[in-house]
Amino acid sequence: MSGLRYQLKGIRRDRMCILTFLLPVVVGIAVNLLSGVSFQSISETSFGVVRSDAADDMAAWLRQSGTVTEYETLEDLCSAVNDPSTQMIGVIQAGETIRTFISGDELEVNRVIADTLPQIYENRTETLPVKRTLIHTETDNEGLKSLLIAITLVTAMFMGCTFNAMNIISEKEEGIEFINQVLPMTTRSYVVQKILLGFIGGTDSTVVTALICMRIGLAQALPFLLIILLSAYISALIGLFIGIFSNGLMIGIVNIKIVMILFLAPPVFFYLIVPDNAAVFWISYILPSSATFYGIMDLFNRQFAKLWPALAALLAHAVLWSIVYKLVQMRRRP
Repeated sequence: MSGLRYQLKGIRRDRMCILTFLLPVVVGIAVNLLSGVSFQSISETSFGVVRSDAADDMAAWLRQSGTVTEYETLEDLCSAVNDPSTQMIGVIQAGETIRTFISGDELEVNRVIADTLPQIYENRTETLPVKRTLIHTETDNEGLKSLLIAITLVTAMFMGCTFNAMNIISEKEEGIEFINQVLPMTTRSYVVQKILLGFIGGTDSTVVTALICMRIGLAQALPFLLIILLSAYISALIGLFIGIFSNGLMIGIVNIKIVMILFLAPPVFFYLIVPDNAAVFWISYILPSSATFYGIMDLFNRQFAKLWPALAALLAHAVLWSIVYKLVQMRRRP
């Protein structure tokens, strides 16, 4: 315990480790503030019309598809449409139909809307032989907020990797590594201390972040705790690998960045793009962060039956990386 206490004291002087701990917490606070923000107005199509030119029925029809802003003159409307900070579509009444114009730097979806809007307006009174069903959601940003929270929690869980890697690299540069070699401490005790260091850092960061931006029920508590513990342990092990094979601070930082990109980008991509019954989706479990991310999203969606593959994959990773690290230590032993 005295060795671990000494390691924790060293972390307090390491700004990188402190920032590593605080970053997910700060992001969690920012994500939590999104509960009062609506993304619907951001995603809605924006139309601009001239007040004296726009008929009431045209403005009412446009409001069914987006937001409508009225301008006093055509010049004011053109200026608003050409403003690079807007994605506004200009709409002008032309007899029984309408004309649209855009600045040319809009998104492709707005270009298509501008091109097809006059034809849609002409056929607005026709009855389509289809049945429409409206599905209302409680909030318009819950899906995005859940995704951001999951990404933040995965980042927090794997911050133990940065803890251990930076700690070992600092010891190499300051010569403490040579002192450790002559101390009356076994290799096993040293490894346990380092794993506990990253494990405690990743777990604490995750728990604090989760308390800020999640509301965990009793049914979610145990699976979520297992995900945290397994992910933090794997992260601590991977941090040991980075610390061992990084000979300098800059090399270590580059390796950490590469590992974090691999941990964060593929799970989000596969979750959003690939169906969960596809073979490629299951192959993505080769990354421990994929199992962590999928498990958190299953908790959000209350799909508890899908948690078992994620937990099994994390357990397999924990055992595999432990064996690999043991073999590496045996090969490095003089």
